[in-house]
Amino acid sequence: MNYNQTIDYLFSRLPMYQRIGAAAYKADLKNTIAICQELGNPQNKLKCIHVAGTNGKGSSSHMLSAILQKAGYKTGLYTSPHLIDFRERIKINGKVISKEYIVDFVEKYQTPFEKIEPSFFEWTVGLAFGYFVDQEVDVAVIEVGLGGRLDSTNVINPIVSLITNIDLDHVNLLGDTLKKIAAEKAGIIKARKPVVISQYQAEVVSVFSERAKELKSPIVFASKDYKVVGSKIEKGKQHINVLHKVNNLTSEYELDLAGTYQQKNILGVLETVKIISEEGFFIGEENIRSGLKNVVKLTGLLGRWQTMQEKPLMICDTGHNEAGIKEVIENLKRYEYKKLHFILGVVNDKDVSSILKLLPKNALYYFTKASVPRALQQEELKQKASEFDLQGEVFATVQEAIKAANKDYKKDDLIFIGGSNFIVADALF
Repeated sequence: MNYNQTIDYLFSRLPMYQRIGAAAYKADLKNTIAICQELGNPQNKLKCIHVAGTNGKGSSSHMLSAILQKAGYKTGLYTSPHLIDFRERIKINGKVISKEYIVDFVEKYQTPFEKIEPSFFEWTVGLAFGYFVDQEVDVAVIEVGLGGRLDSTNVINPIVSLITNIDLDHVNLLGDTLKKIAAEKAGIIKARKPVVISQYQAEVVSVFSERAKELKSPIVFASKDYKVVGSKIEKGKQHINVLHKVNNLTSEYELDLAGTYQQKNILGVLETVKIISEEGFFIGEENIRSGLKNVVKLTGLLGRWQTMQEKPLMICDTGHNEAGIKEVIENLKRYEYKKLHFILGVVNDKDVSSILKLLPKNALYYFTKASVPRALQQEELKQKASEFDLQGEVFATVQEAIKAANKDYKKDDLIFIGGSNFIVADALF
């Protein structure tokens, strides 16, 4: 098989959560364990940082990778989903995995893996672990795909685990309360290995504390050690002043990620860096500053409050659940505009009402659907939106919606694209 045929094989023949939803979710680790055994257990040969959470885990993973790269470490980065290119999921020092490696890996393991009947994600995790070991990375930042306890990545024994935050998402798989979801995320905590919780959330603190105590794992809540005491955004850069409560010193960090929600993520990142430094990694303050200043350049991160064009002003963001959309609305308030053109699409297994109720009623909506089977039909989305007094027209594709918004745009308006990772992916493609 050539590369395109190999990718078609992975996408079409293997269950893929991003495409078909819950049917692809495996509620145990048996397949992943079998895959790792077939590969010689590469997960046991890696120094890892494991990152979970409802929102912010992708941004946090990329920030950590950028800092480690600036500290001189050959850094693997495994994230999901990809937005444009499958190879975005597996990178070393910001460079995507080669097409040749993917083709060779699939050809080599296709027969034994088919006996295991893995999901797309299980296959991809095996590919990432094998690649990182073959390329002899110094450290790998591994982002959880979904949940934590039963996620395929949860066969690693990390240096430290980072859990960003807990909100309602994937309730059909992870549970319908914050405590149930927290319990799934807490599944990545390993015995006697430190865990960082980015945000102190009163509703779920006991879940993490009790799990850490049970496993004799040191636990720290980053928002209790660090506090954002000031911030401003200039020319697409975010300047964040962080108070370290222990020594009462304030540091300013420049971040090339403009979303204000990164102010929550940066606390967990700083705490995690502190811990891995204590575990023998040499990371100086200048490495932290330089890494945070160049996250996008160093890692290729896409879709986090990304300005796609200046004239007309067009911004996209991958926030896709209730908490993520709240952050979108808060960030939109920073802008002065005459009219908001909102290109919106969602997937069909989300609680759409929880999102629609938050959206501004004075915006003009362009209801559309992403090019994945899970996408909610644009006509149904428009009907649901009308129940919340959100008005607009339907468009068959994201690109058609963008074309219409550009045509409708008048001076000092703003175009926003969001509601789903896949809407952003189609916009960027």
